[in-house]
Amino acid sequence: MYLKSIEIHGFKSFADKIKLDFKYGITGIVGPNGSGKSNVSDAVRWVLGEQSARQLRGASMQDVIFAGTEIRKPMGYAYVTITMDNSDHVLAAQYDEVSVTRRVYRSGESDYLINGNPVRLRDIHELFYDTGIGQDGYSIIGQGRIDQILSGKPEERRELFDEACGIVKYRKRKDTAVKKLENEKANLLRLTDIIAEVEGRIGPLEKQSENAKIYLEKKERLKKLDVNRIRFNKKTPVLFQKARDFFYFVSVGQRGLLAYVDLLFIAGEGVVHSGGYPLSREKAHDGDDN
Repeated sequence: MYLKSIEIHGFKSFADKIKLDFKYGITGIVGPNGSGKSNVSDAVRWVLGEQSARQLRGASMQDVIFAGTEIRKPMGYAYVTITMDNSDHVLAAQYDEVSVTRRVYRSGESDYLINGNPVRLRDIHELFYDTGIGQDGYSIIGQGRIDQILSGKPEERRELFDEACGIVKYRKRKDTAVKKLENEKANLLRLTDIIAEVEGRIGPLEKQSENAKIYLEKKERLKKLDVNRIRFNKKTPVLFQKARDFFYFVSVGQRGLLAYVDLLFIAGEGVVHSGGYPLSREKAHDGDDN
C-alpha cells in the first residue's frame, strides 16, 4: 500500500485546485519559508480525521479554508482527497484503490467520503487502524513532533507503539465496549432507583384502586336507580287512576259495578277494561249470579 495522489482545493494556501501524484520511491517537496510545504502534511492529517485545530496550526476548523487575499476572494469550502493503492489489501476494503475525501464549509458542516460514498468519521478511523497512517500514527511526523514524543507522557508514547504493533483496533474496540458497559451500569442503577420508588407507591395505589372500584359500582347502581325513578314518574298518573277506580268499585259494591258496566254499554263502549283485562257485559252479570 502506498500513497498515489493528493488533491487539494481551498485548503489553507491552496486557493486553486491542485493534484500531487506520487510514484514509487521518495518524493520531496522543497521551497522557501511560507511557501506552504507544511500545508501539504496538514492536508493529509486533516483528511485522515484530525479534529484538533491546534494540531493544524489554527484557532478553529474554519481556519483551514482559504481566507482570501487582496486580489482573491475567500472561499466558502475546502476539501482534500487522498488516493491509496490498495492492491495488497492492507486496508480493510474490497477496492484496489481507495480514495478518502473530507469537505468542510464555513457554516460548520462537513462531509466524509470513501470512494465517493458518504461515511462517518469513525469509519475513516477504523479503515486506517494498525496501518501507521491514522491521525495518531507514526507515518506523519510534523514540526516538533519528535520532541513531543520524547517529552510526552508514557501513555502518549504507548499510542505509537500500539499503532506499530497493530493492536490499536482492538484497544479501541475494548475502550468502546467498556464505555458501553459503564453506561449500562448507570442505566441499571437508575432503573433500580425507579423500581424502589414505584414499589413504595404500590400500597397507596392499591387502596386508591379499591376505592375507585367501589365508586364505579356505586355510580352504576345510582344510574339504574335514576332510570327506575324516571320510569316510575311516567307511570304514576296511570297507577293513581287505577287505584281510584279500584277504591270506587269497592265502595259501591258489585251492584254498583254492574250498573256502571250497563251504563258503558248503553253509551256504546261495548267492552270495558278493568285492571287491564277485557270485561264483557255477560261475564260481569255471571259474576253477579254467583
